[in-house]
Amino acid sequence: MASNNRLIVGISGASGIVYGIRVLEALKAAGVETHLVMSKAAELTLAYETDVKVKDVKALASVVYNVSDIGAAISSGSFKTRGMIIAPCSIRTVSEIVSGVTSSLLSRSADVVLKERRRLVLLVRESPLHTGHLRTLTAASEMGAIISPPVPAFYSLPQTLADMIDHTVGRALDLFDIDAGLVKRWGEPGEKSKSGKRGGRARPRRRKS
Repeated sequence: MASNNRLIVGISGASGIVYGIRVLEALKAAGVETHLVMSKAAELTLAYETDVKVKDVKALASVVYNVSDIGAAISSGSFKTRGMIIAPCSIRTVSEIVSGVTSSLLSRSADVVLKERRRLVLLVRESPLHTGHLRTLTAASEMGAIISPPVPAFYSLPQTLADMIDHTVGRALDLFDIDAGLVKRWGEPGEKSKSGKRGGRARPRRRKS
């Protein structure tokens, strides 16, 4: 498959692993070749937060790598991709990326994406943030990463938690120019999305006086 249709997906041990799962599902539906690397902590979080099995998450990806496989294809800049998304992304993972001391394939592949001037999107899942966290995120941004916390949008009038997750994932994939059909866009007329849902104009409700 062409390198411009190839995306690395990282899943760290931060809370919110459902974002990583939904990213894989959306990319598979969009026909994007995915290269998955999950940390050991992510596998633990998966068991805490969902009933999904590790093998089922891995089955969503085109290619899966062991997090300790530093010699994997995605550890080299010569292996072309359109970039990498880490969803969710822990502060520890960001810290490794910023320091350049990459102890796993997860942080190494992110480091490679930055050095090759490709797009790196980090769905950082931490709150509240102390000054050290903020400085680390600032440094990551200065190095070229896009910090995209999974903050819910309400203008789309989400009816369920799944709607909120889909909007966040869809907006993150927008950063790679991938329209997964998950976003109800402000000011656009309703169209049947790739997900099979028909969206209307996303407008705020008027408050009753």
